[in-house]
Amino acid sequence: MIDSELYQSWLNALPMLLRKYAQRWRLEILVPFENLSYNYAAPVRCTNSTSAVIKIAFPNDEARVEIAALRHFDGRSMVRLHKYNRADCVFLLERVIPGGSLWKTDDEQATNIFLDLMPKLWHPYLGDYHFSRVEDWGKGFSRFKKRYVGGTGILDRKLVDKAERVFDELLASSDDAVLLHGDLHHGNVLSAERQSYLAIDPKGVLGEQCYEVGAFLRNPIPDLLKKENPRAMMMRRVDQIVERLGFDRQRVIGWGMSQAVLAAIWCIEDNASYKEELMGCAEILYSL
Repeated sequence: MIDSELYQSWLNALPMLLRKYAQRWRLEILVPFENLSYNYAAPVRCTNSTSAVIKIAFPNDEARVEIAALRHFDGRSMVRLHKYNRADCVFLLERVIPGGSLWKTDDEQATNIFLDLMPKLWHPYLGDYHFSRVEDWGKGFSRFKKRYVGGTGILDRKLVDKAERVFDELLASSDDAVLLHGDLHHGNVLSAERQSYLAIDPKGVLGEQCYEVGAFLRNPIPDLLKKENPRAMMMRRVDQIVERLGFDRQRVIGWGMSQAVLAAIWCIEDNASYKEELMGCAEILYSL
């Protein structure tokens, strides 16, 4: 969780940062985007009249990992990183236009778009940045149980235990790792001009390709569980993934289920919403 005093200090310094980078990079900063969470982002006009986006993140490791991931992807089916300052966590990004997400897209069509984009991102990582690995993320299970002295708090013990066991089994039999987006869901795939769709906001994690399907399977949250028949929709998604990418069906289901539980654990750690809905997604996947 973010320290509230440090975050407030960063907010107080934000106008100065905006002036600094507007001058340094010769930008006209426009009205910021709506629905910002704790990072700042706004469209800008550059001196050559081209459009871009400035993003200023609260300085932390996650933001610096994003910079390193964007450098690795280098615009390959990913938003381009034009300029950056790692110390201040400031990015100048390609403006993705028209920029519509997959939130409201027909689910079968959204899944096909996702399956077309996702494999284009996968390239072995040959650099020297120390990205986290999927097994590092999986430490959330043991951390969570330690917090509850071996228990699982409000989360269903049977499902948490199953998710941890499946996660470990999949890790032990994983294929070679590539650099994954790490959070490739409906809101992080936008319609674009350079190609039909581009990914944004990579988390950057090293793991096998099949791991990448987890974030998509558990989204959109919470709307997924409000669908007329979410189990049938989930089954169709799994069928599409297996047919298009040739992944083992049980690996797709296993990664989806275990990651949904892990995401619920992160929600508890971060005091965030949707832990119940995420566990509901895990239960659906467990039933397939």
